[in-house]
Amino acid sequence: MPQTVKTIEVPERLRVVTTLARLLQALEAGPEQADPGQYRQVAQRLSQALADTASDDALATVLRAFPAAAQVYENMHYEQAGLCRQPLGQAMSAELQARDLLQRLRVRN
Repeated sequence: MPQTVKTIEVPERLRVVTTLARLLQALEAGPEQADPGQYRQVAQRLSQALADTASDDALATVLRAFPAAAQVYENMHYEQAGLCRQPLGQAMSAELQARDLLQRLRVRN
């Protein structure tokens, strides 16, 4: 099955972030399991690059193109914003499912 190639325009300041995001995405999507050390190193470097990058529309474009990078970004900002990159409907559904499950567990005990 042919892969779809994503082409996005990014400013020069996002070249490192984009390169690391593409590499992390490739490690996640690869046919073989990535070496854990290599995966960790790429994720850490991406995290450092994201920490030095201002959040704007260009960064949002990169994060939409590379879901693995979006997860790293979301994890970095979880304390302030929770699941900030998840669509509201999905986040709300997950919260309601968790609440229902907890309620059912309480009833059993």
